[in-house]
Amino acid sequence: MADDEDNASSVLDADTFIETESPEVIIARIEGKSRQVERLLRIPQYAEALETALMDAPTQTRDERCKSANWILVHRVLMATKDVDGLLMGLNPELHDILMKYLYRGLATGDRITCDLCLRLHERLFDMAGIGCIMRAISDTQNLV
Repeated sequence: MADDEDNASSVLDADTFIETESPEVIIARIEGKSRQVERLLRIPQYAEALETALMDAPTQTRDERCKSANWILVHRVLMATKDVDGLLMGLNPELHDILMKYLYRGLATGDRITCDLCLRLHERLFDMAGIGCIMRAISDTQNLV
């Protein structure tokens, strides 16, 4: 009987999702990041631009506008760089899992150019971060990008 209550409690916890910030606040933060990323791309400091785009990703919201706005920002950085290895070497290892999630989002677009780039990055990121990065990215169903 206690096991049934524990299972019901964990299902309830997984289904109840509380937004901690309003979508407007998240969009405003992404717009600020966008200005900073564009400045870094002009310099060009691609690794720093990618870190900025990945930092504070809107994983704690279900609002697709927020998720799409940040994906567009990450995609802009990925498409701007030519040196994939240099981009990943300069990336903070704490952001590998978030980047892997965005790579899967890019693969889901079906766009050939985006998919080609995401596959190249996926291969390099796997070489750097290992299978654990992939497993964490695909098994985390709560913090989606």
